[in-house]
Amino acid sequence: MNKREQLIVKYAEDLKNKCGVNPDMDLLTKVTIGCGPSIHNKDASTVSGSDPSELETIRNNFLIKKLGLSDSPKLDEGIQKVLDLYGQSNRNKYRAVVYYLLTKHFGKETVYK
Repeated sequence: MNKREQLIVKYAEDLKNKCGVNPDMDLLTKVTIGCGPSIHNKDASTVSGSDPSELETIRNNFLIKKLGLSDSPKLDEGIQKVLDLYGQSNRNKYRAVVYYLLTKHFGKETVYK
């Protein structure tokens, strides 16, 4: 099992154990691949839910540019809902898991088909 496959297994465990979500492994794999090399960087592989610039990056670079969503307050509400689901007290929020949850929340799975 290569490093990316190991990370995907770890992300699936987080989705099951911390979010109560049974992941679509095909979609999780595609979202993880879409994160590129950031999944291998300790700092870039996680999301800081309390950092406004981090949340702005997720909003602009992922939700608007990648998923093609229109800028609206619903984006911030979606991010907050996903971070709450992941658990605010959970310090290690993996970027791939957050992106997976956002993709599902906004019903944009077709972006990865």
